[in-house]
Amino acid sequence: MNEYKVDDVRNVALVGHGAVGKTTVADLLLFQSGASPRLGSVDEGTSLLDTDEEEIDHRISIASTLVHFDYGGHHINLIDTPGYPDFIGQVSGALRAVETALVLLNAGHGVEINALRVSKMAQEAGIARMIVLNKCDAENIDYDSLLNSVRETFGSHCIPINLPVGLGADFKAVHDLVKNAQASEAGVLGDPEGTRQELIEAIVESNEALLERFFEGEELSAQELRANIPKAMAAGTLIPVLFMSAKTGVGVAEFMEAMSNYTLCPQDIKRMEQTKDGRSVMLDPSPDQPFVAQVIKTRIDPFISKMNYLRVFSGKISKDSSVVNVRTGKPVRLNQLLDVQGGKQEPVDEVAVGDIFAVAKVDDLKLGDTIAADVNGDGLSLPEIKFPHPVVGLAVEPKSQNDQQKISGALHKIEEEDQTFHVIHDEETHEMVMQGMSELHLKIVQERLLHRDKVEVVTHQPKVPYRETIMGTVEGSYRHKKQSGGAGQFAEVHLRLSPMPHDLNPEEYFTKANFDHLRSYHYDPELNFAFVDRISGGSIPNQFIPAVEKGIRERMKQGVVTGCQVQDLICEVYFGKDHPVDSNETAFKIAASKCFAELFQKARPALLEPIVKIEILIPEDCVGDISSDLSSRRGRMEGLQVSPGGYEIIQARVPLAEIMTYARTLSSLTGGRGTYDIELSHYEMIPPNEQAKIIEILTKVNE
Repeated sequence: MNEYKVDDVRNVALVGHGAVGKTTVADLLLFQSGASPRLGSVDEGTSLLDTDEEEIDHRISIASTLVHFDYGGHHINLIDTPGYPDFIGQVSGALRAVETALVLLNAGHGVEINALRVSKMAQEAGIARMIVLNKCDAENIDYDSLLNSVRETFGSHCIPINLPVGLGADFKAVHDLVKNAQASEAGVLGDPEGTRQELIEAIVESNEALLERFFEGEELSAQELRANIPKAMAAGTLIPVLFMSAKTGVGVAEFMEAMSNYTLCPQDIKRMEQTKDGRSVMLDPSPDQPFVAQVIKTRIDPFISKMNYLRVFSGKISKDSSVVNVRTGKPVRLNQLLDVQGGKQEPVDEVAVGDIFAVAKVDDLKLGDTIAADVNGDGLSLPEIKFPHPVVGLAVEPKSQNDQQKISGALHKIEEEDQTFHVIHDEETHEMVMQGMSELHLKIVQERLLHRDKVEVVTHQPKVPYRETIMGTVEGSYRHKKQSGGAGQFAEVHLRLSPMPHDLNPEEYFTKANFDHLRSYHYDPELNFAFVDRISGGSIPNQFIPAVEKGIRERMKQGVVTGCQVQDLICEVYFGKDHPVDSNETAFKIAASKCFAELFQKARPALLEPIVKIEILIPEDCVGDISSDLSSRRGRMEGLQVSPGGYEIIQARVPLAEIMTYARTLSSLTGGRGTYDIELSHYEMIPPNEQAKIIEILTKVNE
C-alpha cells in the first residue's frame, strides 16, 4: 500500500453544507485522476462514494467515505463527508484523520450554516483549511459580495489564489495569482494586483527569511511562493480560496493542482499524545518511530461484519502483527490490513505513517481507540474524538414481538457506527429511547434497521422523565405487623422528611450540631437525597438499618404520587421498635417503604421537570422570531453571542417538555438555516398552573 514517502501523502476531507457538490467533486476527482474508469453520478445513483441503500434512495451522503488517488506525484487520501447537520458526527472522525479540510461552498448560495460549523470544527482540530467555491456557473453571483461573505465568516486570512474569469454563464477560466498578477484573459474579476499582494504578505508572514526579503523589496518567485503556501496554511496565516465548477469542469484542474501541491503532508501538523500519567508529549510522525494509530470510523457491514478504519500517525506495521489497545491494555491481532476505495477493500501487506486503512472482525476495537506497539508499556494515547450530543429522541419498540430480542442488538450496532446516535433503556419511564441529531437522522436509522436487520419498528414521543419532591417537613411512624401462623413479621419505623436544598454542602450540614444523635448519613448527589441515621439506644438494631434505607430508596425509585422518581429530600430515621423473633430485614424494608409513602403524601408533594441548556446558532435576522418562540415555551434567555458570517448564538434554558420536537420548529422559523445543541441542566419546580394538569395525566397513565 505504502509505496511512497510520508511527505508525498496528502490526507484531506471534503466538508461543507449539504448539496454543494462534495460527492460529485469526489467522483470527478477519481475519474480525472484515472483512479476510476467511469464518472459516478449522485443523481443517477451510480456514485462511487454513496453506495449505501439509504444514500442511494435519498440522494444524499449519510456516512463518510474514504477514497484515494494519485495526482501530481502525490498520493491523496480523500474523505467525503455528509453535508447536512443531521449527520455531522461523521465529520468529527474524518477531521481527526486529515491535515487539511477542503471547505466546499455553493457560490450561488454563499456561506451556509453547516459550512460555518464544520470549518469551526476543523479550526478546533488544529488542521489547515482551503475554501473551494463550487458552482461558479450559477446565475446572479456577485464576486465582491461572495468574497466578502467568505472573509466575514472564515476570517481575513481567506485570500484567493486564483480569480474567476467571469461568473455564471460567463465563467470560462480561472487566473492563477501565484504565477502572476497580470491577466492575459479578459474579464478577470476582482483586483488581481491587490489580491496577489495580499497573498504574498500572507505567505511570507509565516517565514522570517522570506519576510525579510519581502520588506527589502526583493521579488519572490512563483516557485518560492508555491513551496511556502503549505507552511502559511499550517501557521494559519493563509486560507486559500479557489473558484471552480464541477459541472462544467472550469477550474477543476487548478483545484487538483492546488490540492496536490498546497494541502499539508502528515509531518506538517504537530499532534500530541497523552501518557498514562496524563502528560502530553509530541508525536513524531515518522515511519521509524513506534507504531501508533487511531480508529476514526466504525462500520458494521452485513457481509464483512465489523470494520474499523484507522489512521496511522506514527511508525508502520505489517499484516499478522499484534498491537495493544491502549484503552483496554489488551493485545489486538491484526491478521489482515485492508486498503479501502469507496465500498471496496483490498488486502495489503503493510501500512505506514499517513496511511488510512481498515481492519475487519476485530471486535475489541471501537471508535476513538488508540492502538500502539507495546514499546516499554508507555500506553501513549491520542486525544479522544469529540462528537456533538444528540438533540432529538424517539421511544422505539419492534412492530413484531418476535423481534424483541433482535432490536436491541441491531440498535447497538448502529450506536457503534455513529457516536451521535445513542440508545437508552430509561429505567424511569420504562422505555427504550433512541436519540439522534434530527428526525431525519432517526428516520434513516429506522430504514437501516429494516434494510440491514429486517426489523420493523414503531416509534412515538418519549415520556418526559419528571421527578417528585416535597415542599414541607413532616414526621411520623408506621408499624408493619403480620401474623399468619408460624414466624410473623414485625417492624416499626419513625421517619422525618424534609426538603433538601441544592446549595447545601453535605459535609458541613450533616453534623451533630444540626442533627441530634447523628450516627451516619449517606448522600446521593444524583438525586440530591440524604438518608440520615439518628437511632439511639438501639431502638432499631444496627443490622436492620440498611433494610430501612433500601425500603426508602426502592419507594423513591417507584415514585409515590405519579410513578416518577423522587429527589431533593432528607429522610431521617430516628426511632423504631423490633421483635426478638418476628423482626427481619423484609419487615423493616416494608415498614420503611410504607412510612415513607404515607409521610410523602402529607409533605406537600410537588412535581419537578427537566430543564435543558440550549445553544442555538441562527442567522441574525431570525433572532427575534426564535427569542419569541423560546419565551412561548417558558424558556429563559441567558445570552446572545455574535458569530462570524452574520450568525448569532442564543443561549437559554428551556423545559425539556417544551422542545421535544424543536428541530422541526427551528427549521420552519429559519428556513433550515439553524442548528442547536442541548444538554440536561437541572430539575426545576413546575409552575403551579401546570402542576395539577400534569399530575392528573401521569396518574392516569400509571393506573
